[in-house]
Amino acid sequence: MPAPGGGRRRRWFLSITRRRVRRGQSEERGSAVIEFVFLTIVVLIPLIYLVLTVGRIQAGTYAVTQAAREAGRAFVTSQVADLAPARAQAAADIAFADFGFSGRLDLECDGSPCLRPEGRISSRAEIRVPLPLVPDFARAVVPLEFPVSATSVSTVDRFRAAP
Repeated sequence: MPAPGGGRRRRWFLSITRRRVRRGQSEERGSAVIEFVFLTIVVLIPLIYLVLTVGRIQAGTYAVTQAAREAGRAFVTSQVADLAPARAQAAADIAFADFGFSGRLDLECDGSPCLRPEGRISSRAEIRVPLPLVPDFARAVVPLEFPVSATSVSTVDRFRAAP
């Protein structure tokens, strides 16, 4: 048998619970926007910076790969041996400039003369990719650059006339 007055207690408890729930909802109003803004700052901004950094390093990788390959091609297709290093440097400079970098090019021959038939020319391009959005005063204290390099070996045409 139910206790006397049990129905009143139950209604009283339910009315208090409903009031608390309503009060809790009204106190929470607007906090989702604050949480969203906070999470955006904490998560999205570092993610955007990571994407910018990886993109810049990838651009540097493309730049050195293209510079090394084009420098080797320009060297081995030169008709005059004395002009070959200048042609290679010009080709590398164009490749670096295409991606917004300035870099260094090293050329090596496997024998003498360099432009003999089936001679191999090794060209190595190198740049230093700075981290994006880092101020200059921080770069002076901590090295914030990634070195990126690529090497390409080009072969002089087998049927080229010997110099």
